[in-house]
Amino acid sequence: MVIDNTLGRQFDVDALDRVWVTDITYIRTLEGFAYLAVVIDLFSRRVVGWSMQSRQTTDVVLQALLMAVWQRKPKHKVLVHSDQGSRFTSMDRASFLKAHNLEHSMSRRGNCHDNAVAESFFNLLKRERIRRRAYKTHVEARQDVFDYIEMFYNPKRKHARNGMLSPVGFERRQKMNSEGV
Repeated sequence: MVIDNTLGRQFDVDALDRVWVTDITYIRTLEGFAYLAVVIDLFSRRVVGWSMQSRQTTDVVLQALLMAVWQRKPKHKVLVHSDQGSRFTSMDRASFLKAHNLEHSMSRRGNCHDNAVAESFFNLLKRERIRRRAYKTHVEARQDVFDYIEMFYNPKRKHARNGMLSPVGFERRQKMNSEGV
């Protein structure tokens, strides 16, 4: 099932939990590939959900989305943008989106620029962390990805788009501004 590209490369969003982008990449280990799915909030560029598994299935994508929904508990409908890969077009995923008040948007076929924010995150992850490492196991790779996302990227990595604040810092500043602190 292919869905329209509702996002249309509108990567600048004015509020949290309005638009999330999601994608999947692979990470080499001596045990074989591990597959990482991420969900990124376009407002702050924060990774709000992620999952890593040894098989590239719809489940790895659903687990990342479940983490995002569980952590963020969005109060409004969220647009979730992905590519047209089979993990993103399944009936299970469509049911999950509907059940959690998520609206689907899809890139045009073969156009990676339509999901540039997710592609950019994977480029950073691989350039700043993964290319320097040779993982023996999936567990070792998962621990290192956890460390990168949760201990460095979200709380510390500065983004020009966020006024040189980390995703967590940017969200914190926006919350303080909205509360008049």
